[in-house]
Amino acid sequence: MKLFLQTILPLVILAGVLVYLGDFLSLKYSIPKRPVYGSVQVRELYAIKLKNKSTEYDVQPPQMEECVNSMFGHFGDPPCWYLKRNTRQRIDIDSGTPQVLGK
Repeated sequence: MKLFLQTILPLVILAGVLVYLGDFLSLKYSIPKRPVYGSVQVRELYAIKLKNKSTEYDVQPPQMEECVNSMFGHFGDPPCWYLKRNTRQRIDIDSGTPQVLGK
């Protein structure tokens, strides 16, 4: 256990940081030459939970969403490989619990 905490765990964390940093630098300096940004057509589905415990679904028209061509999400955008696999996005909206006034 001591060997794991002192040697193996820091090496795994360092390798993860290096892979993420390499992915970021590759994207920032466009190495290899490739388009940094892409776009994927995405459909959003709002699942609205009502107070009577039923759910109302509201399907939005398809729209183009910007993504980055990398392994990880950078610059506030998700990676394109993830969006291509998840073109339908469900957004859950809860009506909340009723507030009791006077307490």
